[in-house]
Amino acid sequence: MTAPIPLGRPGAFGRSRFRPASRPVAPVAPRIRSVANGRAPLFAPSGHPLAEPAISAALARRAEEIDRAFAAIEPVLVTLAPRQFEPGFAERAAAEIASVLGVGVEPARLEATWNRPLDMVALQASLVLRTFARLVERTAARPPAVEEGEPVAEVVRRFGFHGVDVSTCADGRLGGLLDHVLRVPPAIVVARKSFAGAMFDVEEAIARFERVELGRWREGRPNPASEPTRYLKLGVYHFSSLDPQHEGCAAHGSDERRAAAALLARLHDFAEAVARRHGEATRPAILLVGVDTDTDSIRVHVPDPAGEIDLDRYLSSAELHAATRELSREAAKEEIRRRVAASIGVAPDDPATEGMRWFCGYLLKNNIAQVEAVLARFGGPYPDRGHEERLVVVGDPIDDVQLRNLAFQAQMRSIEEGEGDLAVGIRILGERLAPAGLAVPILVLRTFEGGLPGAADRAAERAQLMRRAVERRFSGTGSAPRILVEAAIRAAEGGSLRFLSRDVVRANGCSCAQREGIG
Repeated sequence: MTAPIPLGRPGAFGRSRFRPASRPVAPVAPRIRSVANGRAPLFAPSGHPLAEPAISAALARRAEEIDRAFAAIEPVLVTLAPRQFEPGFAERAAAEIASVLGVGVEPARLEATWNRPLDMVALQASLVLRTFARLVERTAARPPAVEEGEPVAEVVRRFGFHGVDVSTCADGRLGGLLDHVLRVPPAIVVARKSFAGAMFDVEEAIARFERVELGRWREGRPNPASEPTRYLKLGVYHFSSLDPQHEGCAAHGSDERRAAAALLARLHDFAEAVARRHGEATRPAILLVGVDTDTDSIRVHVPDPAGEIDLDRYLSSAELHAATRELSREAAKEEIRRRVAASIGVAPDDPATEGMRWFCGYLLKNNIAQVEAVLARFGGPYPDRGHEERLVVVGDPIDDVQLRNLAFQAQMRSIEEGEGDLAVGIRILGERLAPAGLAVPILVLRTFEGGLPGAADRAAERAQLMRRAVERRFSGTGSAPRILVEAAIRAAEGGSLRFLSRDVVRANGCSCAQREGIG
């Protein structure tokens, strides 16, 4: 059992750094027994004043729709398997799959003979990928982009931030981070990528920062560069309150302190690199947040007036949920604001820290609604504490479908760069799927800018190269789980995924991908 991390104390001024856990602390509020202590939470569903029942109901309906979509795959295959040698089977099966699952499969892929029966395991994995692609096209239940009647993006800019760049762990239990856990609208997120252990690439993060800043200078997007706002880099680690030794972050050996410390160091590296390249005035703000994957509650490590983040200083939404459940809505929000200020030893109206304090309070308030939703739906923590991901997404991120334990996201530009992340994902899914005789579905995704000539073909070539690299590296390696890899491309502006055939034909120096629609 891990030792509890104290709830807040004023931090010293100076650069952010780690402090020994043994250093004396001065709590700013009485301890409330909660998931942060490694024990089961004491609170129960209570009609919390900060609950957002309409949003939670919409998210729950979306989750049920996603679960039903995947659950429908096996019954279809069970009915098709015995009929595969009947005359005209391929066309009828393709029509049935389209009717029941809503996805398109070329009849040629469903042709079977007595000596070459269908590979039902590969077909099942392929249908998982296509079902995921269909769900991407559906309009998701997203949190409203308003805060107290005002567009969130405008409120965030007013409090000093023009964009939030989120780096989180590839663990599928964080698959609902934006919509469910933090409940932040896409309008304020300028980038979101996942890596094993949340160990993002600093150079790549700098390039994303520079793209956002160029948009501000050249086009005034999302606001003019003359406005005194900052770029905010948010790092998210995770831990397990109910089984901390086994269900924490696999990339950090289920050691939550190690996970938090490593991510904080990476955040510092990013902020320092930007400042050295572009000047101290451009230094991004950084924020560290931890997620308890058993309850969806969060820890927000509030930066002090000097921007310093301390691993031993944070506010727990689980504790705030318990502390505010008997208050009115306005009183509950005021209590959050008071505790955020007290945790760093400033007055609630301190102007120097107002922006970051508001954002931390915004995340805590939103998450309390999610804590209440989980309690209301399950009567306690999630029943599935471990991994239940259905597929691995490799290459570019895709966050249109937000759901816990849906996909292990291993973002990378090359297999050499992300081999470790992908190996973790294959191992996690393989441990559950291989004993059932199933393959690990892997989607290689590359996005392209729709307005650029030849961008789709270039993206298709990159996707195919990565698909073949994944197959070479992870197929046929002794006792390793079987994998099924398919490549797809998608416009960066959104829309449907386009699955690629197995072959890329070159003509006049250009790569022209034969694509197959998903219906």
